Amino acid sequence: MKILVTGAAGFIGSKLSWLLAKRGDTVIGIDNINTYYDPNLKYARLKENGFDLPLDGLRSKTIPETGNDGSVVEYPEIPWGNSFQSNKLPNLYFIRMDIADREALPHLFENEKFDKVMNLAAQAGVRYSIKNPFAYIESNIVGFMNILECCRYNKIKHLVYASSSSVYGMNTKVPFSEDDEVISPVSIYAATKKSNELMAHSYGKLYGIPSTGLRFFTVYGPWGRPDMAPMLFATAISHGKPINVFNNGDLIRDFTYIDDIVNGTIQVIDKTPKASQCPNNVPVKVYNIGCSHPVKLMDFIREIEQALGTMAKKNFLPMQQGDVYQTNADTTKLEQEVGYQPKVQIHEGVSRFIEWYKGYFKI
Repeated sequence: MKILVTGAAGFIGSKLSWLLAKRGDTVIGIDNINTYYDPNLKYARLKENGFDLPLDGLRSKTIPETGNDGSVVEYPEIPWGNSFQSNKLPNLYFIRMDIADREALPHLFENEKFDKVMNLAAQAGVRYSIKNPFAYIESNIVGFMNILECCRYNKIKHLVYASSSSVYGMNTKVPFSEDDEVISPVSIYAATKKSNELMAHSYGKLYGIPSTGLRFFTVYGPWGRPDMAPMLFATAISHGKPINVFNNGDLIRDFTYIDDIVNGTIQVIDKTPKASQCPNNVPVKVYNIGCSHPVKLMDFIREIEQALGTMAKKNFLPMQQGDVYQTNADTTKLEQEVGYQPKVQIHEGVSRFIEWYKGYFKI
């Protein structure tokens, strides 16, 4: 198969692109390499996948989201639109491109004749959506519409896209089920992800485009995002700085290890919905993808402390805007219909993450 992976320099996208190509698929990954967090990490992920990129000098950017310290980060840039081939897997390619580009993306679809599409590109982050909501509309709404239109005109066999556990918003029933009503988002990020599900359904009804949305629950592991709790905790603890613990530590998260997420995503890519097996004969599915074993935030912090061999200094704070108290996935549908089976428990996952963290940052 020939598969397009958007967000291919991201945490999930880089690992997914590698494993799809390793099993024999031709994979073209795209990413706009934005500066929501340090692009150097994105380039490092691409290098890990075998891309020897021609870097075009240095740029400077203040990136407060990764630590709220207002630090200036220097990062390289690569040209837009050029195709690069991995020196490790010859069937793996990368192009710097924005999914919201209404000229470049359709041209790519027309030239490459993709069989399937995995859309992971999005403006991420719940809290940042409160600071800069327009970034979410541009990427998560306009960009996703561009993806849908390209799928429509190029007869894509299956579109898989990233939704989010944040769509459950103010739901109080746990574990969260795909059958729950999701009409109470608490951030614009969550609202855009629910919008993606509705948009995909409409294109399934109007044009018969098979699609599957994946509601990702808190993903962690090697090469993770620096704006997410695991990396923030590891960075602060290893440097002797206090960590911010919101809602005074009374939070529960369905932490899911990256390998489980990516393996489950591949299973979903391979299982195209059939209209005859879907409600109202519309070929669309939505699944939770998580660990189904939620962990108390304080227990997660203790695992990081043990792996680092250092106790954290804790700054207890109230609940943040846009956050929810508990995320807990009911993954029964994904297990029964696709065969998903997460395997990595929290102790093993955190140990692997910290081992990578020490090596990458030379701690």
